[in-house]
Amino acid sequence: MGKVFITYNSIISSLGFDSETVVEAIKNEVSGISRIDDSKLFHKPFYGSVVNRDTLVKKFKKINSYRSDYTDLEKMMILSLNNVIQASDLNIDSSVGLIISTTKGNINALEQSSSFPKSYAYLSRLSNVLKDYFSFQNNPIIVSNACVSGVQAIAIAKKYINEGVFKNVFIVSGDIVSRFVLSGFHSFQAISESPCKPYDKDRTGINLGEAIASVLVTSDENHINPEAVEIIGEATCNDANHISGPSRTGEGLFRSVNTALAEAAIKPSDIDYISAHGTATIFNDEMESTAFSRLGLTHVPLNSLKGFFGHTLGSSGLIETIVGMHSLKHNTLFASKGFTTLGVSKPLNIIKRTEKKNLNIFLKTASGFGGTNTALLLKKVS
Repeated sequence: MGKVFITYNSIISSLGFDSETVVEAIKNEVSGISRIDDSKLFHKPFYGSVVNRDTLVKKFKKINSYRSDYTDLEKMMILSLNNVIQASDLNIDSSVGLIISTTKGNINALEQSSSFPKSYAYLSRLSNVLKDYFSFQNNPIIVSNACVSGVQAIAIAKKYINEGVFKNVFIVSGDIVSRFVLSGFHSFQAISESPCKPYDKDRTGINLGEAIASVLVTSDENHINPEAVEIIGEATCNDANHISGPSRTGEGLFRSVNTALAEAAIKPSDIDYISAHGTATIFNDEMESTAFSRLGLTHVPLNSLKGFFGHTLGSSGLIETIVGMHSLKHNTLFASKGFTTLGVSKPLNIIKRTEKKNLNIFLKTASGFGGTNTALLLKKVS
């Protein structure tokens, strides 16, 4: 199998409308999480991150002035994906695939206040919109596997390329903050009433966020940019523990990382840092500490980016992968926002402040409802 790379990328979030702006904010330890008081979303104020709608409208009008039936999620996906397609300068022909990763898509179309038909909630709606807008010749693939969706989309793109189905694959990933999702996590008693604190002894739960990310996955070394990384190992494993509770032994995460290490033919000591899932819930963070301890990775610098975006669900893994790519490019470890004092049972080397370090390989992990766990090992190209 040949080399496969992740390259051109774009993030839209509360921190900005392009990857460079977002990464600069993270470098300066600026969070996009704020107190949100919107009764249309939730019955009481909550902490989270949302994309500025006024800016969204202005930017979308610059590339689209003839249709008004797009949802906010669709507008953000089109904007983000357009940035990557334009930057890559690829001709979209039959050799090009599209993967869309999301957990809930246009779920807000089901709300009584929505001006859109309830049928917009079907994930096929996103597929049809993006295929038609960009004139993709192949039907898009939808990846909706809880919170590993963004990372798993990368692994699936790699497989399609290695199997000769596509030469290039674009990925766009996104979810929005909605009443449905907020109510769901509230029923789990998993929402923090303050900015989240991954791995901290005072953590009380997640903040929800919305963000969109896009990348190009390719085997063509003529289509890679300065922050490109090579996918040297990947694996997904389900711990089959519980619909919403992770394995207490970290079994699924342990096995997925071990399998990725075997494919990459590297040792745990070759990993320079870990971009972890780190939701700031009691059980997830504890599970991760157990898995990383079993893997011999407790000494490796580790961060969670949830303190900057909140938990962006199906897009979280892709966004955090992109930030990791920029981290490698700039040889910079980004702080784990919100962390002060370790609050898990196994030692972890949490990054407390942004600092310079020579970086070559990083591990990206994600875990989600249903017990699924995905691991990627990514290596600097230039």
